[in-house]
Amino acid sequence: MGFLTTTEMAEKWNISRRRITTLCRDGRIEGAVLKGRTWLIPEDTEKPDDPRHIRKNNQEAIDYEQHGE
Repeated sequence: MGFLTTTEMAEKWNISRRRITTLCRDGRIEGAVLKGRTWLIPEDTEKPDDPRHIRKNNQEAIDYEQHGE
């Protein structure tokens, strides 16, 4: 199993390097380890769900059910 840097994972998942770093720091990426100042992430790790989008989509569904909009 190999490891990828935050930059490499950002390209793979199509999100910013900064977001990858935040996910690692918050413990949301399983197997990520900090080596010096570099996060190393197992290359076969799956992208975690983004709760910011889940809440928005759920709220839209609730609004639709309540108001038919």
